[in-house]
Amino acid sequence: MDTHTPHNREQQDNIRQPLTPEEVSPEQRAEHKRILEEDNPTVNPGDQENQDKSLEDKAQQVAVNTGDITGDRIVVPTYFLVDDPEEGQKALHHVKDAEEISDVIRQARVDESGKRTWW
Repeated sequence: MDTHTPHNREQQDNIRQPLTPEEVSPEQRAEHKRILEEDNPTVNPGDQENQDKSLEDKAQQVAVNTGDITGDRIVVPTYFLVDDPEEGQKALHHVKDAEEISDVIRQARVDESGKRTWW
């Protein structure tokens, strides 16, 4: 689904998603903690969708930032950024758009030099 246009590639290179606990903003961690303690939500605060957010803001939203059974800390972004040839770069929600995310992953291939290519 990669369009390989310089504008899209440049835009994608400038948007970095947090992939480690250290990369998650302290403000987001504090807000999630506050919501869990005060509001007692039925949905994880990181899973909530907000269509009014910019692509950059969606890229920073984290659904999971916690320890797993081994004690390692894991981070799961709420949205996965993908390039669509028809729509350009877009954010797919990790729950709502799980099927589309799976389709994108199935299309990814790595060539002999380790560069990711898309079908």
